[in-house]
Amino acid sequence: MEEPVFCDTPLLRVAYVSGGSEDGAPVLLLHGWPDDATTFADVSPLLHAAGFRTFAPWLRGFGGTVFHSAETMRSGEIAAMAQDALDFADAIGLERFAVVGHDWGARIAYLLASVFPQRIRCCAALSLGWQPGSLPTPPLEQTRAFWYQWFMATERGEEFVRQHGHSFARFQWGSWSPPGWFDDALFERVARSFKNPDWPDVTLHSYRVRWGEADPDPRYAELARKQVEAQVISVPTLVLHGDDDRVVLPGSSEGKEEYFSASYERELLPGVGHFPTREAPEQTREALESFLTSFGRQ
Repeated sequence: MEEPVFCDTPLLRVAYVSGGSEDGAPVLLLHGWPDDATTFADVSPLLHAAGFRTFAPWLRGFGGTVFHSAETMRSGEIAAMAQDALDFADAIGLERFAVVGHDWGARIAYLLASVFPQRIRCCAALSLGWQPGSLPTPPLEQTRAFWYQWFMATERGEEFVRQHGHSFARFQWGSWSPPGWFDDALFERVARSFKNPDWPDVTLHSYRVRWGEADPDPRYAELARKQVEAQVISVPTLVLHGDDDRVVLPGSSEGKEEYFSASYERELLPGVGHFPTREAPEQTREALESFLTSFGRQ
């Protein structure tokens, strides 16, 4: 993957990589946690060959993306990162674009698609389903898989993430998918993005505020209200979910058709865990190319 370049938004200096023809239809690629923008490195070339222009930023708190001011709250709210995505799109001159998101990036993509359909041509979400309203308490099996989120809501969990964030992230990589999908060299390359000094604050706040265990940033109150009130996604949507995802269980994305008023497709990837772009790049890029070719240029 190319070395990142940078642009400025109102709050951030955003590191990102881009590729493809200058006049290609734009696609915003949003990574998840604990991952970074390089998760799309094996997916992007096929999209470029198909005529798309991709932009993959590092989210706030990751890699070279930094805040302009030490006074800005290090919020990990999805609303905050969705506003970051819009600010980034504005900064690089994107009016309408397709969005592809994984994990946190999928949550961001859903917010953009549900609240700002005039900006979004289509939405592809990896490893996560969507339904309107506030997050419900998950069923017990899913609750058990989310142990790390409850752990981070405790003082001991906060201390552990601040002191051992590297090993904490690696443990998730080793737990969320079938074994053997990555080696130490790959993880260490990605883990450089977790050395950002804001990574612990953004990580902890993201999971705490999600379940009402931290105060949100008032800056995003209106957008967060719109996020909760959205009842339908009206742009074409694709969901890709590994059928052996061991953290966001595959059943959690079933039966969501009623929440989508445009084309909607959910595809299970056999034998794949939580990181489809890394575990099954060929399947993932083929599915994305087909979807974006159908809807990403409209």
